[in-house]
Amino acid sequence: MVMAMNAEDIQAIEALFADAGPEMESIAALRRQFPHLSWTECDDSDVAETPFRSYARVDIHLLNSKDHCAQITSDPAGATGVIVARRRDVS
Repeated sequence: MVMAMNAEDIQAIEALFADAGPEMESIAALRRQFPHLSWTECDDSDVAETPFRSYARVDIHLLNSKDHCAQITSDPAGATGVIVARRRDVS
């Protein structure tokens, strides 16, 4: 069951991506670490909305899927998932 984020989730996610080097956590590893959240990975060009957070290698968008249609949100309290938009232009 997918549940909303809490403050501890946000802190842990921010720490993971802020310290991420070339070998970032895989989506599978993130799903294991945060099983109550949905995780989606895409190219950064696939998401037009302003990211919740930007890091060296990725942009993070929050997803709210509580209602009928999933939508990107800027409200962590309403977020049930994370979209990891990886940048291709990072060397």
